[in-house]
Amino acid sequence: MVRKVALLTAGGFAPCLSSAIGGLIERYTEIAPQIEIIAYKNGYEGLLRGDYLTVTPAVRAKAALLHEYGGSPIGNSRVKLTNAADLVKRGLVTEGADPLQVAAERLVADGVDVLHTIGGDDTNTTAADLAAYLARNNYDLTVVGLPKTIDNDIVPIRQSLGADTAAEMGANFARNVMAEHNAGTRILIVHEVMGRNCGWLTAATARKYHEWIESVDWLPEIGLSKEDWDIDAVFVPEAVIDIEAESHRLRAEMDANSCVNIFLSEGAGVADIVAEMERAGQEVARDAFGHIRLERINPGEWFAKQFATMLDANKVLVQKSGYFSRSAPANAFDRALIRSMTDLAVDSALNGEPGVIGHDEENDDALGVIAFDRIKGGKAFDITEDWFVELLNEIGQGTPVAAPPAEH
Repeated sequence: MVRKVALLTAGGFAPCLSSAIGGLIERYTEIAPQIEIIAYKNGYEGLLRGDYLTVTPAVRAKAALLHEYGGSPIGNSRVKLTNAADLVKRGLVTEGADPLQVAAERLVADGVDVLHTIGGDDTNTTAADLAAYLARNNYDLTVVGLPKTIDNDIVPIRQSLGADTAAEMGANFARNVMAEHNAGTRILIVHEVMGRNCGWLTAATARKYHEWIESVDWLPEIGLSKEDWDIDAVFVPEAVIDIEAESHRLRAEMDANSCVNIFLSEGAGVADIVAEMERAGQEVARDAFGHIRLERINPGEWFAKQFATMLDANKVLVQKSGYFSRSAPANAFDRALIRSMTDLAVDSALNGEPGVIGHDEENDDALGVIAFDRIKGGKAFDITEDWFVELLNEIGQGTPVAAPPAEH
């Protein structure tokens, strides 16, 4: 019997966290109002510390308000429960302690029967580690995850929460950024979009922006030209980037329009950048999960530097939409997706069925509870998708060629 439920959000932000929290609270209040709900602050960090907020009647009454906001009201952190050395260093566990045991015992001490995790592949693989530990050691506790990531790169989930909103927000961001094309002559604009190993968000953002370009009226007689505002290149990690060939094509665009607009995934070309850094003897920073810290190597600046000289650019702008996009409130599409998943998450929790909620690409895209051991990160964007190939052909870039797999 479920008496107490705990929620936590973890990893990077996505435009779904606040809404997913609201959805879970609303669903429990609707069908099982007697169940107590707490929310661990700052993800697994709060779990290890025993630091949580209580969902009071006042919160339940206004839970719908959470759909209106981005970010996560209960806070996030990047904590991997199997990286004991990092947790000791951060003061979250003592030397020699098993973090999984510490987390399990904290859940028991707090009287938790169900833990809902809202996060991406790292969050849910960490949840999988915790769920496996609980099962091995006969803890009577159910873990149910919700898939959050703007990268949309969780295997085998078709659509992760927040990704569509992030693409929409990135396209909105680009509308203002691309207006800078006539702030001078021969301007190179690089719009860097989040996406470590997966180019889905960059491609989806470019698609939404290009659809806007095609949907509005233009007045070239006074200089308001569709060609100046449109995208000239989309670079994603899954596709080969032939800088020399692209420089010739883009040089022609620069000569014709006095501007070039590039949409770049932050993970595109990282292998080349890292190799260059290592040859120079520079350290490549990584996070607790072993991921390269992309903000330290700055792919947008690197690509801008490569193209600036080749295109004879007078001015170079590198603009990043990541934080603007990932902290937005969920849009209508994501709210509907969130509602369907939070409803099922609560039902699964009350039935004692652990796993991650999602549309299963390996089961005809059916919405269901996916076993934790099937959840993996690093799903690549399929560059052969018809809409992406069509987009690249429309902007003159041509059919993409697959690149070697990126480092995870």
